[in-house]
Amino acid sequence: MTAPETCPVIDPIPLFLSASADMSKILVVDDEQNTLLLFKRELTDDGYIVITASNGREALTYFRSEHPDLVILDVRMPGMDGIDTMARILSIDRHVPVVLMSAYSYYRDNFLSWVASAYIEKSSDLIPVRSTIRNLLLSQRA
Repeated sequence: MTAPETCPVIDPIPLFLSASADMSKILVVDDEQNTLLLFKRELTDDGYIVITASNGREALTYFRSEHPDLVILDVRMPGMDGIDTMARILSIDRHVPVVLMSAYSYYRDNFLSWVASAYIEKSSDLIPVRSTIRNLLLSQRA
């Protein structure tokens, strides 16, 4: 009797459920370089075009030139924070989905953050982020 073959690890978000089939463009904004690298690698592997910015001003420049389909913003950044950046982005395009991300859950209580399409707690586990992105992009097309 032979030993059974090991099964490959399967991504919990199947490709056929991904909203990235048309190469949706995502702008990720965070002042932590490791977070940007993680998001760029993982979301690119999921089939998205990923643009990264390390602060709010840079994000606005990329937002105007790249016209992303979705924006992920860290709430706590030096200079222009994520909530201020979100307000400026939405003044340019009020229909773009914006996801606020923070390691601090108390930002959910800030009424200014309620304008965001979604709010996620920062983690190295990107499954909730992937799911949020997919759902927002799919609902945007509906």
